[in-house]
Amino acid sequence: MSGEGSPQLNVDGTGLEIVVIAGHWHEEITNGLIAGATRALDESGASHRLVRVPGSFELPVAAKAALDAGADAVVALGVIIRGGTPHFEYVSDAATSGLTNVSIQTGKPVGFGVLTLDDEQQGIDRAGLPGSKEDKGREAAEAAVATARLLLDLRA
Repeated sequence: MSGEGSPQLNVDGTGLEIVVIAGHWHEEITNGLIAGATRALDESGASHRLVRVPGSFELPVAAKAALDAGADAVVALGVIIRGGTPHFEYVSDAATSGLTNVSIQTGKPVGFGVLTLDDEQQGIDRAGLPGSKEDKGREAAEAAVATARLLLDLRA
């Protein structure tokens, strides 16, 4: 798996409550992302649960609700594959901007595991599946835990 240049993060999730939110589109890729995030969270010691939303467009509102309800961080997972219409650009921008705004509004981290792809193979290569080059679900979970830990340290 690729990981060249990836940072060493503090992924001690002890005492943290993390909500993984994943869309339903492109199940094989999404399930790989969920599995990678779950492995990382289990290894970190964080408490976590999974919530499913229809698609990537719905990730921001669910992330906001989870963070407002007390979660320390959210891991947002989705798959958006380019088609022949501008729909890809609209959904990608809405998910990205929405999740960024949620993080800023709540002051809590959102691990970004939304794949924006030209084709399905790119997703398979990044989903942490057997033979994948990357594990973006794991990376998003590790980023969420590391940032949540950092914010706790800054506020202490």
